[in-house]
Amino acid sequence: MEGDIAQMGAFIGAGLASIGMGGAGIGVGHVAGNFLAGALRNPAAAGEQTATLFIGIAFAEALGIFSFLVALLLMFAV
Repeated sequence: MEGDIAQMGAFIGAGLASIGMGGAGIGVGHVAGNFLAGALRNPAAAGEQTATLFIGIAFAEALGIFSFLVALLLMFAV
């Protein structure tokens, strides 16, 4: 009985950690959308901001990967 409750908690925690992956997707969308809005407003400066775009996307994706790893750890290691 106690093992079932602990396993249920691990699965609930993994599900909650998976919300972070959706947040990462939203974050990448915001970064790319704001870059495109800025690039359309000032096309001359868009080339200089491309590196900033990729850094922002990388940070957002890193958080998604981190939440995915936490979910895997909760499901298989706890």
